Amino acid sequence: MALHCPECGFTNAEGSNYCQRCGSFIGQQEAPSADSQTATYRVGETGDFIPVDVNAVVDAKGAALVIRSGGGRTGESFPLEGDRQTIGRRPDADIFLDDVTVSRDHAMLVHRSDEWYLDDLGSLNGTYVNRQRIDSHRLDDGDEMQVGKYKLTFLSRG
Repeated sequence: MALHCPECGFTNAEGSNYCQRCGSFIGQQEAPSADSQTATYRVGETGDFIPVDVNAVVDAKGAALVIRSGGGRTGESFPLEGDRQTIGRRPDADIFLDDVTVSRDHAMLVHRSDEWYLDDLGSLNGTYVNRQRIDSHRLDDGDEMQVGKYKLTFLSRG
């Protein structure tokens, strides 16, 4: 059975412990238990990691994105606020994902009629929701998004 790298997606030979392309650890790990949860944090002004209770963020703000893999930023969360949030490699993007697999202006989250939509902005590598390439998609709680090499989960209590 081939092993897929959780960081770059490269297909590695069975028994590999590290990805042949990017060097990430892919060795056999125990499957997470039903009550396990990815630690979530935000980066403070000084660069320190500050733990975040995602349930509190989602309850207070209504929705959030959590990075599940990619760029060494697993667990980082972004509360969704306002009517629009940009996603891209541009440093002033609301959700800045610094990697060449992400377009400068990759995608946009838009709040329409009390629901969040993810719109691709003509990105080179595409935007995916639940492994399907999308142009525009209404997000549901638990949807898995992929923007470049980043995998994110949409959480909502709306």
